[in-house]
Amino acid sequence: MTFSIAMVGAGQFAGQFATLFALHPGVSAVYATDLLPERAERLNAEHGLDGTITSFDAVLDDPRVDAVAIFTQRWTHGPLVVRALEAGKHVYSAVPMAITADEIAAIIDAVRRTGLTYMMGETSHYNPATVYARSQIAEGAFGRVFYAEGDYVHDMDLGFYDAYRYSGGEAWKATASYPPLLYPTHSIGGILGAWDTHAVSVSAIGVVDDRGDGVFDREVSMFGNDFSNATALFEVAGGGSFRTNEFRRVGYPSHIRESRFRFFGTEGSFEQLATVSHRTDKEGVTDITDLLQPKPTLSPDDPSLAHVSPALRDAFTSGSAPIHDRARLPREFDHVTNGHEGSHHFLADDFVRAVNAGALPPVNAWQAARYTLPGIIAHESALQGGTRLPIPDFGPPPSAAIDSSLSPATRRV
Repeated sequence: MTFSIAMVGAGQFAGQFATLFALHPGVSAVYATDLLPERAERLNAEHGLDGTITSFDAVLDDPRVDAVAIFTQRWTHGPLVVRALEAGKHVYSAVPMAITADEIAAIIDAVRRTGLTYMMGETSHYNPATVYARSQIAEGAFGRVFYAEGDYVHDMDLGFYDAYRYSGGEAWKATASYPPLLYPTHSIGGILGAWDTHAVSVSAIGVVDDRGDGVFDREVSMFGNDFSNATALFEVAGGGSFRTNEFRRVGYPSHIRESRFRFFGTEGSFEQLATVSHRTDKEGVTDITDLLQPKPTLSPDDPSLAHVSPALRDAFTSGSAPIHDRARLPREFDHVTNGHEGSHHFLADDFVRAVNAGALPPVNAWQAARYTLPGIIAHESALQGGTRLPIPDFGPPPSAAIDSSLSPATRRV
């Protein structure tokens, strides 16, 4: 079986996935649309797609299109996903899933009603650290896991100003103030992608920005937000906790590793810093840095990245790490650009296989909610000065099986 897909949003991130979908043997055609028609035309021409469509409404009405891949601005995803599902289209969505609990509930309701495939493309689900920790926890190598940490540390000066200018137009400062805790999945997803639990309560603290350049300024922000950094401590079901940091003003080399993780168990632990990864137990420390280090697949100076800020290009060039098991991937991906620490190939393949098998992808609507909603509630806690708040849960996926052809993507170590 094959299906067709339309790329909705032709910005900096869409091109790599357009290429992967076009190469995948489970996809028959790839189209593009964007609010700026010239960007859709460029995406179509540069990646050899099957044409452009004039608007999102036209995509939903087009009988040639079976699915959509939403790469629009981060606060727009929820309503667009629901509209696409109700129009009979399968949906791949960039992160985050949505920015309110009501939007998340609407997506889950639409998935239930339509029976269509929804997937959130969370890159940290296939971050080498998460892949490694997932295998170790599944084997019981850490004993009982009781605490974890996930950081998404990406300074605004390192490419984000350019990215927001590119996507936000003249009003870019209003959108660049996006609350850090409403973009939580690169930290939470890396933890809960390995640890089989979910968050039940949270207390969070936000740090008010003091740069004074009109970004993270409540008077300018379309979100009324002045937090540039935030920390959240979550309680998890079954006992235990995890902490996440979402930092946008930080002296840290995010181009080397913007997401990093730590897991602590009664029998073993794992710790990751900027350039080093360690596996520890009661006997000592093992350096596993090489096992988790992706190999580049594209030069940062490649012409295809000319419209991407140099500070962001590492996210578009990283390939697979030795920990990744590529055996399940289509051979068409073998020599194609990857990104975000080797996750792109697995995410694209997850979606295509799930649609064609009529099965749930690993990051399905219910799992996506568990990666996203805790951050939304954490932002509310920060606005209330750290008040501990309960986190609603939509439960596990229904009885429909997750596609068994999708392995944990982990090499035996």
